[in-house]
Amino acid sequence: MNNNFDTKKLTGLLNAVSRKIGVPPEQLRSELEAGKFDSALAAMNKNEAARFQQAVNNPEIVEKMMSTPQAKALYEKLSGGKK
Repeated sequence: MNNNFDTKKLTGLLNAVSRKIGVPPEQLRSELEAGKFDSALAAMNKNEAARFQQAVNNPEIVEKMMSTPQAKALYEKLSGGKK
């Protein structure tokens, strides 16, 4: 997958998601780096969790989703519009 996020943007996104799901950013980062999504999945309903698991198991889906205008707009909204 092409990683177009710089560290500052990734940190902003991580902070926004951690606030949204009520998990400290350090814990969320640690889980994600270990390939665990327990905190994220616990904050989702069953349908969202199932779609998320499907996407995680298929990197091509993630790459397509992250390159859409909607994903880019969501990132900007979550990160407070900082570039």
